[in-house]
Amino acid sequence: MLALFCGAGVALQSRINGQLGTDLSDGFVAALISFGSGLVIISLVLIASRPGRRGILTVGRAIRARELPWWHTAGGIGGGLFVLSQGLVVGLLGIALFTVATVAGQTISGMVIDARGIGKIPPKAITVTRILGAVLALVAVLVAVLPDVRGQAHVWIIVFPFAVGLLLGLQQALNGQVKTLAGSATTATFFNFVYGTVILAIFAAINLGVAGYPRSFPTNPLLYLGGLFGVLFIAGFALAIPVIGVLLQSLAAVSGQLLMALLLDYVAPTSTAAVALSTVIGTLLTLVAVLIASVPSRAAVRPKAPKE
Repeated sequence: MLALFCGAGVALQSRINGQLGTDLSDGFVAALISFGSGLVIISLVLIASRPGRRGILTVGRAIRARELPWWHTAGGIGGGLFVLSQGLVVGLLGIALFTVATVAGQTISGMVIDARGIGKIPPKAITVTRILGAVLALVAVLVAVLPDVRGQAHVWIIVFPFAVGLLLGLQQALNGQVKTLAGSATTATFFNFVYGTVILAIFAAINLGVAGYPRSFPTNPLLYLGGLFGVLFIAGFALAIPVIGVLLQSLAAVSGQLLMALLLDYVAPTSTAAVALSTVIGTLLTLVAVLIASVPSRAAVRPKAPKE
């Protein structure tokens, strides 16, 4: 249930940041506000958390001893780009279509990471059902975006969230390793927001130099809660994975994410256009793809031992 609600929180954050980016007419600043506020929140939590502070020292020692590559703490870069894509794309695609694209990328990257392994995570066999699930996820994206491809939507609007989805699987794997090493979800969440805020600050600074500052900021306080939701679901995922495993966590989270996304597009759409039938079908196909990928089956390709 925790993973399911965290997945719903991802979709809710996407909608909030997408609306903030639309109201500001600047998705870069919207993303920085979301991630920057999340960094402030998790920093305050870290000050009050002794295990979190101890985890920072543990991770630092592991990096100095070369027991942990420094880039394993940089999963937040993928999270930062995900939040940036929310501010730039959700207002144009709608939250359901955006979520279908990111979930499809996430499903494929998860299969690749399972096949190769990463860090302390050993490789797993590429099963027939995982291959079928990944292929169906791609079909789901094509079905969902076909009307927009035929219309006036630019290709990058569709490709960007899919590419970011590929990075989300890597982000979760890296954050999970930091959490396991540090023994604290607070530590993993803190590193996530540090790296994400830094990369978004660079992008925002470049964009401000080109486009200038936003003329005004929205007064609705709810639009500034994206960072809080980010802290909650990133920490929630880190807590759930050791208990129920990556596979069940991903299944529950994606289910919550897709269902909340479709609900939001019906209850509070980003435009006057109704939710397209192709988006509904694409969402359902993506759910089926995740279910298929989670079913155990015989290995199509045996895993290879990771290189030292």
